[in-house]
Amino acid sequence: MAIERSGKGRRGFAAMDPEKARAIRRLGGQTAQRIGKGHTFTPEEARQAGKKGGQAISQNRGHMAEIGRRGGENSRRSRLSAKNQPRQKS
Repeated sequence: MAIERSGKGRRGFAAMDPEKARAIRRLGGQTAQRIGKGHTFTPEEARQAGKKGGQAISQNRGHMAEIGRRGGENSRRSRLSAKNQPRQKS
């Protein structure tokens, strides 16, 4: 006899206390490492993954424009701040 559920309630890890779920995930990761099933990146694999992520994010023109805008604002802010600082005598 199946239990009928109304709507889409939270189940599994989503319904669990975040700390309890974290502890269970941590145990799973430790076990995988201990039995040799866990994955560790070689420097070359990490380099390739970073390159792939960089290429993917750079396709989002809006995101890249926002990064550039924030960088320009910060640069301007730091120049203005330095300009307003009193000079120290040597």
